[in-house]
Amino acid sequence: MALKVAVLDDYQNISPRHFARLASRVEFRYFPDTLNPREPAQQKQLIERLQPFEIIVSQRERTPFSRETLSALPNLKLLLTTGTRNLAIDSQYCAERGIPVGGTQTRPPGLNSTVQHTWALILAVARNVARDDAALKRGEWQGSLGCTLAGKTLGLLGLGKLGSQVGRIAVQGFGLEVIAWSTNLTQDKADAQAEAMGLPAGSFRAVADKLAFFREADVVSVHSVLSERSRGIVGRQELAAMKKSALLVNTSRGPLVDEEALLETLNRGAIAAAALDVFAVEPLPLDSPWRTTAWGREGRSEVLLTPHTGYADEQIHGWYQEVAENLERWLDGQEMTVRLN
Repeated sequence: MALKVAVLDDYQNISPRHFARLASRVEFRYFPDTLNPREPAQQKQLIERLQPFEIIVSQRERTPFSRETLSALPNLKLLLTTGTRNLAIDSQYCAERGIPVGGTQTRPPGLNSTVQHTWALILAVARNVARDDAALKRGEWQGSLGCTLAGKTLGLLGLGKLGSQVGRIAVQGFGLEVIAWSTNLTQDKADAQAEAMGLPAGSFRAVADKLAFFREADVVSVHSVLSERSRGIVGRQELAAMKKSALLVNTSRGPLVDEEALLETLNRGAIAAAALDVFAVEPLPLDSPWRTTAWGREGRSEVLLTPHTGYADEQIHGWYQEVAENLERWLDGQEMTVRLN
């Protein structure tokens, strides 16, 4: 019998065209509806869904694979994912089980997609693009004033590759002062990141005190890796320290921000606005307060939402093509192009 392949979380049905040439060798089943294993009922449903399959294709970190989940999948022989890493997969446990984990290596040339999306959100929320578009289509005219970024302070929560690219655009394109904070960030490290971006030392200023960082920034952009240690790294204290005129942008991972605390902050209008591409639960439930609240009214903050599209551009086609190649190589007994464990 043909090996069975479960393809998860392909929201836009992009993958079938890339897997078509392998349809005579393996049996594909597609599950675009994401199940959240942090919810016990959905964890049980996910395990029941995947138990028959020998091969699983995961789209980045949309479905996490913990030791608990993986240990309940006795038939699993191969786990494939898009991207050069996937911290939501317990790769060490897979190695213990002898289950190879394959990734992809293609990176699009030029500016990272998430960096582009970060700036799209910063500009859109600062200039009230979505609100004014909706008002204009209702027959209204000017009803808001945009925020001028020049001379203000951008705070980067995380100064890795993506945060540094966002910071470079801030300096070169908008004349923003850039400050940064992360747990172990020093000024020497910030200078090294600036120089890697072609900027002089001092372009990124490290702030040692976390709450001072939040008090100073006019725009806070989140660029941290999600781990159990960083979960909720932006909480009530941090949000309370922000200026009433400040903007919060998150294109990294939803759980980095305490969602309950952020909802309370925005409902009180305690900061000017938030622009979010990521959420604690994805896809966003239809009854989520993010969808149903009348943001920007009755004293509430403005809120701009996008459906985790920071990295969802045409490059996904290239990733699925690589996944198909890795699957073919594995079926032929060859080494995969990218092995993550």
